[in-house]
Amino acid sequence: MGKKREKVSALLITYNEEQNIGEVLENLGFADEIIVVDSFSTDKTIDIIKKNKGIQLIQREFKNYTDQKQFALQQANNDWILFLDADERIPEPLKNEILGVLNSEKETASAYYFLRIFMFRDQVLRFSGWQTDKNYRFFRKSKVRFAQEKIVHETLIVDGPSKTLKNKLIHYSYNDYESYKSKMVKYGQMKAHEEFKKGKRARWYHFLIRPTYKFLNHYVLRLGILDGKKGIIICYLNALGVWSRYKELKKLTG
Repeated sequence: MGKKREKVSALLITYNEEQNIGEVLENLGFADEIIVVDSFSTDKTIDIIKKNKGIQLIQREFKNYTDQKQFALQQANNDWILFLDADERIPEPLKNEILGVLNSEKETASAYYFLRIFMFRDQVLRFSGWQTDKNYRFFRKSKVRFAQEKIVHETLIVDGPSKTLKNKLIHYSYNDYESYKSKMVKYGQMKAHEEFKKGKRARWYHFLIRPTYKFLNHYVLRLGILDGKKGIIICYLNALGVWSRYKELKKLTG
């Protein structure tokens, strides 16, 4: 008799994800447990979750990404964790790789990186700095913790070896200009609070040099120019996020 497959808990944190939540819950249907920690969504997110049987829903005030994800992690009943964003999807080949790890009789890594394919609406964004994008999405709860000093672009601290799975996660990050712009501004503002706690200050040259470098790095060096109009939009909005960071930091420091 072969080894019994290890169980996996799928985790999501959400706020106003009515466009994504139904599809991602269906996509995660192979998980043994699905837990959603929602920050009191005001759209139809909660109604859609409640229509899906077997989903554990917890509503909790949002402080920052690290705090919310650490809380969600603590709710999981299984050691193996699959932690997705609502705008991410696991294609069949990646699902099979995940199941392969869970079924493996060999010693596995403590955590796995997922490479991501960035989707600009319904088109693949091939460059613009996203071609090497990867994040931890699959790991053992007993072997990781979130770095508490990071409140945005949370950092996972792993005890043990890490590996990268071969097949890529699909990331539907860009639906429309205004929502992506809002996301970048929000990330920038949260990053400012993170840097403020470290005693950093915004100088006049930060507003010019840092956003300009961000744009040129992604548009020229990271080949965003090859993405055409999509590349210009993404590289500009990513640079806007950097500018928003220093605008917020300036406000915080006076």
